[in-house]
Amino acid sequence: SQLEATLTDWRKNLEKPFTTPEGKALGSTLYDWLIEPMQSALVTADVKTLVFVLDGVLRNVPMAAIYHDDRYLIEDYALALSPGLQLLGPRALKSTRSTALLAGLSQARHGFSALTYVENELRAAQSLVDGSLLFNEDFTTGRLAEQISKANQPIVHLATHGQFSSKVNETFILAWDRPIPVVEMSELLKAGDLNRPDPIELLILRACESATGDSRAALGLAGGALQSGTRSTLASLWTVDDASSAAFVDQFYQHLGQPDTSKADALRQAQLSLLKNPDYRHPTYWSAYVLV
Repeated sequence: SQLEATLTDWRKNLEKPFTTPEGKALGSTLYDWLIEPMQSALVTADVKTLVFVLDGVLRNVPMAAIYHDDRYLIEDYALALSPGLQLLGPRALKSTRSTALLAGLSQARHGFSALTYVENELRAAQSLVDGSLLFNEDFTTGRLAEQISKANQPIVHLATHGQFSSKVNETFILAWDRPIPVVEMSELLKAGDLNRPDPIELLILRACESATGDSRAALGLAGGALQSGTRSTLASLWTVDDASSAAFVDQFYQHLGQPDTSKADALRQAQLSLLKNPDYRHPTYWSAYVLV
């Protein structure tokens, strides 16, 4: 009960648009509980990347924002999550210039608000990776299924409204024509995987968020994607400011294209770029992103 109360209070502080002393104190408490007991072993082994297998309320908080000695954990390690100890063997992307299927909505649809920066984000991504683009009315369920099935792009990037939940009927991705439920999305990815010589290495879900108060939410859509054969999913634990998210995506793709850079390394560098930006240094802007 003490752990759950601490994590709940910590997340509330992290989502505020300014850094709070209480948030840092709670992050430091978590460091003492989770990292300090193994810190000497991590230093001795020269560990660069930490992979967390989380349970309960821990699934809904960002390990990146754990705090100690005026530093966040992301400043010392690249971080990733795994739904279990049996890893699926994600690989580094093969080429320094990867290809991607980019799809997104900027206009208000089906009761959801407009996403102002989505077009800028996708155009910026298109300039950094070779890729096809499905935007607004072109981003339909049928077109997405067709592109995933016939193309062999290792990255699928969806910038649209969506929600993670442990309840299947509350987990979805919004396309132009309708919401795509998680079960259908998983089947769509699985069908595409059967027709491709290589699996989807990275699914990016941007502007999606976890269902409030659901301790299993973060792995809802990401977990469904992993079960379909997708190797890794980049998602966010809460809705992130549009402008900072566009800046994050730009930095992520730039670092992902560097030789010998893992997806976790690229995520870390993109998060650090926001942390160093005076406008986006608060954890609410950069800590929500998780790589599953």
